[in-house]
Amino acid sequence: MKIAAIIAEYNPFHNGHLLQLDTVRETIGADYIIIVMSGDFVQRGAPAIIDKYARCRVALACGADAVFELPAYFALGSAEYFAQGAIALLNRLGVVDILHFGSECGDISLLCKYAENITEETDEYKRLLNLHLKEGKSFPLARSEAIKDLSGNSDIFSSPNNILALEYIKALRQSNSTITPLTLQRNGAGFHSDTLSKERLPSAKAIRKSLADRSDNTLSRLTGYVPDTCLEALQKNTLLFQDDFSQILLYRLLQNTSPHKKFSHFYDISPELSNTIAANTMRFVSFETFAHLCKSRNLTYTRICRSLMHILLDMTQESADMLKADGYCSYARLLGLRTKSGKSELLRQIKKHTSIPIIASPAKGLHQLTKSTLISLKADIHAANIYEGVKAQKMTHVSPLNEMTREIIKLPQ
Repeated sequence: MKIAAIIAEYNPFHNGHLLQLDTVRETIGADYIIIVMSGDFVQRGAPAIIDKYARCRVALACGADAVFELPAYFALGSAEYFAQGAIALLNRLGVVDILHFGSECGDISLLCKYAENITEETDEYKRLLNLHLKEGKSFPLARSEAIKDLSGNSDIFSSPNNILALEYIKALRQSNSTITPLTLQRNGAGFHSDTLSKERLPSAKAIRKSLADRSDNTLSRLTGYVPDTCLEALQKNTLLFQDDFSQILLYRLLQNTSPHKKFSHFYDISPELSNTIAANTMRFVSFETFAHLCKSRNLTYTRICRSLMHILLDMTQESADMLKADGYCSYARLLGLRTKSGKSELLRQIKKHTSIPIIASPAKGLHQLTKSTLISLKADIHAANIYEGVKAQKMTHVSPLNEMTREIIKLPQ
């Protein structure tokens, strides 16, 4: 039995994602495909455009066999923390043979070579990294420049999927994982492209931009760019964007703006960023404009958005440190799976080999977990309830769905 895994956001699921699932099934010959997917909030510091259960259902309909949620602390973390959390979860499931991911590079040998340089952190690498940081560059850019200086390669770190690929391999190496990394070269529109391409493999960003247009023909324009199951999910579900969370964010900022309260106790917020946020709070207009207001030369827009989400969701640095000390993911929240006659051979194998609890019910999970892991599950439940609350307000005259009562999605094989 060969079991492959994919780490994803599916925000939203598009034809490139479908191609990857087909490749894993047909080219690699995987018997089962496990997805580790971000929940209701994603790594760029934004709400997922549709909720995690809707995205899970699409993934299962398009070929995935099981979908597990990446806890919010990792889903809303830096590329390094995102990868470490996801890899820890996959390692602890105990059944995964292959990790498959897309990259602009498409060369697994080259990616492994550069990942080794980063993992080893040689004196020369650290010297070059610090040199670029002192020049005022953001950490991702400084690291890219350091690798460029060492290798002579000019663009290995300039592409987001390459960055995540390197972090996946680095996390596999650091954890002495038995999982084999494989990559598929990304085709179609680039990660940052914000226009729908005739190549029929547009970026998720381009699709989100089209959806944000909100004109009557938005969904019809997506025909041929996303699978029919995704198009149906987008039609049925309320779409959420960063600015839908503006009122909650402003309230949270005002709660913490005083001589006695600062923001640096929140997850991944430095004293410098804390001061910037505090200084600009009374200039707040909306989530997106406030993030741009706080942006600086060495703090990227995405980093700012993640930090604002940490404040909005009450995610603290102390809790993040506890999770790291506890080995990152210590439970696996099952969102959905495909079954045959109501049973899943994949789930049976996971339960046989896993070293962590499999959480199918949030309510039951609260009674299964230890202190630091319980903090993470409570954060996931809180994030989901915030998301559902905002969605219900946007729909008007609708009560929010309670995460504690949600059941896993089951589709027939």
